[in-house]
Amino acid sequence: MGPPVSRAPTRALADQLADDRRAALRLVPVSRETEDRLAIFVKLLDRWRHKTNLISNSTFPSVWTRHIADSVQIIALAPEAKRWLDMGSGAGFPGLVIAIQLADVPGAIVHCIESDGRKCAFLREAARATGAAAAIHPARVEAIDPGGLGAVDAVTARAFAPLPLTLKLARPWIQRGAIAVFPRGESVKDQIAASPEASAYAIETLPSVVNPKAAILRIRQG
Repeated sequence: MGPPVSRAPTRALADQLADDRRAALRLVPVSRETEDRLAIFVKLLDRWRHKTNLISNSTFPSVWTRHIADSVQIIALAPEAKRWLDMGSGAGFPGLVIAIQLADVPGAIVHCIESDGRKCAFLREAARATGAAAAIHPARVEAIDPGGLGAVDAVTARAFAPLPLTLKLARPWIQRGAIAVFPRGESVKDQIAASPEASAYAIETLPSVVNPKAAILRIRQG
């Protein structure tokens, strides 16, 4: 099955997207080359979302701040990492966005793990069109052989699973030395308290630059 038929955004939506893009890039400035790649990604997302459940229609007008900027900020929390793993990549947040940021970095790779076949098709097309440093794996996270991907410097996941399960699935890579960077919203203290595995890790709670009420967890092996 080919990609969905392209639909041009309405003038009102185009204006909303332009305003939101400027707001997002004030929060998380990127190079011109990266901005251009992200713009290609957003256009593809708009094209595919009409046929594939990638992103809700209600959030698309704020895609730049709500999703792009929220994903862009993650890479700064593991600045030395070049080899990433994104669990449950979905529409590419944050994995494809990180891979776009790393597009020109020698040796960089983001392993995007996604079990939904149609979402994988979108991710492959987005990676090709943007030149992102991404490898798309059509599988469930628990089916991935941690040793089979080679070295992983950082593992991430966004809107993926409750924190206890997220930590459980990320454990093989964290135990091998990877830093985990997980956006967790506004209830992060309760999430940590509800996670029996949390005490085994060194956990930092960092503010989101997009939503000051939300938090991002940076986690290392304890």
